[in-house]
Amino acid sequence: MSEKLQPAHEQYAEDLALYAVGALHAGSCAQLEQHLKECAACRRELETMRGDAVLLALSVSGPTPPARSRQRLLSAIEASGKEEQPDSLRAFAVRRPWWSFAPVFASLALAVFAILLLHENTNLRQANDQLVSQINSAAQENRKARAIMALITAKDAMHVSLVAATGPPPPPHIKTIYQPRTGRLVLMASNLNPLPAGMTYELWLIPKSGAPMPAGLFKPDAHGMAMMMPENPEVPAGTECKAFAVTMEPEGGSPAPTTKPILASASG
Repeated sequence: MSEKLQPAHEQYAEDLALYAVGALHAGSCAQLEQHLKECAACRRELETMRGDAVLLALSVSGPTPPARSRQRLLSAIEASGKEEQPDSLRAFAVRRPWWSFAPVFASLALAVFAILLLHENTNLRQANDQLVSQINSAAQENRKARAIMALITAKDAMHVSLVAATGPPPPPHIKTIYQPRTGRLVLMASNLNPLPAGMTYELWLIPKSGAPMPAGLFKPDAHGMAMMMPENPEVPAGTECKAFAVTMEPEGGSPAPTTKPILASASG
């Protein structure tokens, strides 16, 4: 049994009982806590009440606590006054023990983990998509390189050089390899002049009979280099070639030459 509080401290007796079980409303907590800093007797009474509260809680599943402790704590809480009950109940709902929030913390932790997992999964999917795209691009470049090599080494392919009629050195140079049987061709160029805005270079196949036929569009890079191999040949298979020529045409090309040839091959 704890020592009896002095009359000067009796005003805190009711608050101590509620404070011991975490049910004292916030408005009274600050005043009581300040008093506890200065009053050793009230501090001892609070510790005793807290011990009684623990014994009372254990009585639900553990051994029965002393009847004296149970009755003393219940009497102290009952003495807190009916007028304080609504606020006390509301305060108790707010000032629950920390372990009562464990399910909430667990749910929040799972939610955060799920968000992190989703973010990581998104990053992995993006990395996988990027890798697949790179593999596909590499495979496409490999197929194109094999096709160019097969055309260059084909025994029935024509190797035609185009030279500029005029211009400062070094002169532009174009090498065209053409396979009449399939209509496939590849063009490799160097020392090409930059193009004006909205213009492109266009290759023309001049057949042994008939008008020039569009054979492909190309543009040089910053070093004047260019390579072209149309995936779908514009020249019909079996077309016999007399010569090649290159003109400068509007963006998108033209169905027939609109300017004089910049480069041309000798007629066969």
